[in-house]
Amino acid sequence: MFLLLLGVGAALKAQNLASDFVDIQPKLNSPLSRFGLGNPLDQIHAAAAGMGALETTYQNPWHLNIQNPASLASLQTTSFEVGIYARNAALSDRTTTANTWQGNLNYLALGFPLRNPINLSLDRIQNTWNAGMAFSLAPTTQVGYDLLVGDTDPDFGATSNILKGNGGAYRFTWSTAFRYRALSLGLNANYNFGKITNSRIVSFDDITESLATEFLEEYSINGFNVGYGLQYVHNFTKPNEEGEKIPTGKRVIFGLNGQIGRDIRTESSFLFRRFSPNGQLFVSDTLRSEAGQRGTLSLPASYSAGIAFEDINRLFVGVEYGRRLFGNYRNDAQPDVLADANRFAFGLQYIPDAGSYNQAWKRVRYRAGLRLEGDGRLVDGVQARRNAVTLGAGFPLRLPRQQVSFLDLAVEIGKFGVPDILDENYVQFTAGFSLNDNSWFFKRKLN
Repeated sequence: MFLLLLGVGAALKAQNLASDFVDIQPKLNSPLSRFGLGNPLDQIHAAAAGMGALETTYQNPWHLNIQNPASLASLQTTSFEVGIYARNAALSDRTTTANTWQGNLNYLALGFPLRNPINLSLDRIQNTWNAGMAFSLAPTTQVGYDLLVGDTDPDFGATSNILKGNGGAYRFTWSTAFRYRALSLGLNANYNFGKITNSRIVSFDDITESLATEFLEEYSINGFNVGYGLQYVHNFTKPNEEGEKIPTGKRVIFGLNGQIGRDIRTESSFLFRRFSPNGQLFVSDTLRSEAGQRGTLSLPASYSAGIAFEDINRLFVGVEYGRRLFGNYRNDAQPDVLADANRFAFGLQYIPDAGSYNQAWKRVRYRAGLRLEGDGRLVDGVQARRNAVTLGAGFPLRLPRQQVSFLDLAVEIGKFGVPDILDENYVQFTAGFSLNDNSWFFKRKLN
């Protein structure tokens, strides 16, 4: 399957691009990243990553959840978040095994409430409505593979196929949300951009001083799409001494979020050439070169729904189901056939004693979860998937002016790939830092 034409090649300021790309080493080596836009990268921040990558129901006053923008209406502090990850994977097919390391910046985000809770408290205003906003930047997919595949041609003898790809896609997101009483609505406006390069070089090993053939393609993407989110919170109450109903601190959160499918633009280039692979003949002959070929890419829609129970500052348990409509994916620059995929996530968080003064371990947020996800890519009719368990911990950090920030750590242990064809056993570590400050938009009063 991986020996199928690597699409149509790209790019070009002709031989310069071809010769430069031959020497580029990809950041990962995953043959599956050849299909679609590459391997998807989680948009989940470190706190939720330890809870099975919950995205629909997770809501927290000190952490951002960009995947469901409705959660931003519950922010109580301005939060700047940055995350990094490292991943070790053992990749194996029916005959060989390879070990790889990869890592990178995972996300940058800044979010803030549009009403300061301190102002509301000082002015004795009931917080029946609120709004939030955020800006974020994150990689969404990654392409990287470098393979040498041997074959035998009846006319030319032994041949070598060198398959190489590099690049990926990114997303800049503006998010906003509004809450009235128990209902929150949110919107994501996403700008998607990136560039992907694929190359296939065929050489004839049994023919002395033969020329190799290269098919090289490069295409870029850019365009907007929209995401949405909804959260509804039911708070449990009990009567006080005056007979008024007051919250018990326990609540149920219902969530819905997703992306709306939309076409975005592509621009592709193609190069087909012959050259001397050993450099002895100094020959490079461009057979065909095209640039500036415009097309469209159909980003598929997705949706997810979930429910969670929370005992505030004590326990959070959530479960979610989602579906990604990859069957609607179309790419003029690199045609691929993908399939719809389901997603299931379960996660929990436990805090022994959030108010403990002298025992730091009791203030830690302990997290665990499970994620079972299909992947849109197919190999020989078999769909790729990911199954993983997660563990995590959130460490509160008391900074100057009594602002509480967090160091969040998560580890994911799982299996990804196409069963019995291409398997990847991996361990991924994620670290995120949330710097919080609720003095923004604070109205200072002088007597």
